[in-house]
Amino acid sequence: MSDAPPQVGFWGLGNMGLPMASRLLAAGIPVLGFDVSPAARDRFAALGGTVLDDTRPIAVGLLILMLPNSDVVEQVLLGDGLVEALLPGTSVVDMSSSEPLRTQALAARLKDADLRFIDAPVSGGVTGAENGTLAIMAGGTPDDVDAVSGVLAHFGRLTRVGPVGAGHALKALNNLLSATHLWATSEAMLVGERFGLDPEIMLETINGSSGRSGSTQNKWPNFILPRGYDSGFGLQLMLKDMRIATDLAHRLGVPISLGDVVVSHWSRAAGELPTTADHTEVARYLENESRAATPDPAR
Repeated sequence: MSDAPPQVGFWGLGNMGLPMASRLLAAGIPVLGFDVSPAARDRFAALGGTVLDDTRPIAVGLLILMLPNSDVVEQVLLGDGLVEALLPGTSVVDMSSSEPLRTQALAARLKDADLRFIDAPVSGGVTGAENGTLAIMAGGTPDDVDAVSGVLAHFGRLTRVGPVGAGHALKALNNLLSATHLWATSEAMLVGERFGLDPEIMLETINGSSGRSGSTQNKWPNFILPRGYDSGFGLQLMLKDMRIATDLAHRLGVPISLGDVVVSHWSRAAGELPTTADHTEVARYLENESRAATPDPAR
C-alpha cells in the first residue's frame, strides 16, 4: 500500500487560493488546480502544481474551492458539471465567502450525489494565506470536518463552528464587525488628528484601552498610517460579505439597524472608489470627504 498523500483538487488560484495551494505543494501534497485566468494557471504550474484541462473524472481525496461567491461556486459545481466529475465519497470544501442559506441547499444536493460538503471560509488575508496563519471557520458534521482537518491545518487554525452553513454565516458576521470598527476607527482618528493629536500616540493609547480592535491593532498601523492601503482584501469583497450578513439577518427576522447603516456607508464609498480598491481605502475616502466638508478658514 502506498503512503503517498492523496491528491487535492483546488479551484480558484487567485490572491488567496494560490498561496494556499502552494502551502500544500510545499508539504508534499499533490495538487490538481484550475482557475479561469491563464496567468493564474501558469503561476500555479510554476510552483509544481498540475493544471487540469479536462475535469472528467477527477480522482482527488478532497476538492477545495476558493471562489468569489455563491453564484460562482454553484456554477462550477453544478453548471459546469464538476459534481459529476468527482468520485463518490469525495469531500468538497468551500472556503469562499458564500451565502449560508445557499450553502445549506447546495450541501443537500451534494449529499444526494454521495459527496461530503464542508464550508470553511477564512479570515487573515493574503498574509495569513502565505504564512499559514488563517483563522478557518468550519461548518459540517464532525466526521466530515475531521476527514479534512489534516489538510486544512496547513492553512492555519481550524475551529469547528457548527453544522453546514455555520462557517459562512460566521465569516460574514465577522466581516460586518470588522468593517464597522474600521469605519468607526477611521472617523475617530480623523477627529483626533484634526484636534492635533499624534495618530501614532492615539493608536498606542487606544490599543491599551477599551477602544482597541483589529482596525487599531492591524489595519491602521500597517496599511493606513503608512498610506499603502494594500491589505490584499478588496473593498468590494468586504461589502459583499457585509451584505451577506445583513441579508441573513433580514431573512431570519433579526433587526440589524446599525449593520444596515454601515452597509449604506460602505456602499457609498464603493460607488466612488475604483472597483479594485483595497478595503482599507475607506480611511482615505473619509479623509478626503472630511477635507471637502471643511470650510475654508480664509473665507
